[in-house]
Amino acid sequence: MEARALWLLAVVLTLAFSSSSGQYVGLSESQCAIPATERVDCGYPEVTQEQCNSRGCCFDSSIPEVPWCFKPLQDTECTF
Repeated sequence: MEARALWLLAVVLTLAFSSSSGQYVGLSESQCAIPATERVDCGYPEVTQEQCNSRGCCFDSSIPEVPWCFKPLQDTECTF
């Protein structure tokens, strides 16, 4: 029974990681909703999506000639 539970956990974790490989890993979509003309470069030439996301940055390669790896908007929500 324990081996079956471990197998199920492994499957669930694998699915969770594979589905979280989107453009904005660790960031909300709103943090990365920055007009292309206002993007602040966060990467370097030939940066991959994984490398960009590991720097805590947004990645969007859909618009040519603008930074694809760019700094996210800062979360300005106050918590009291």
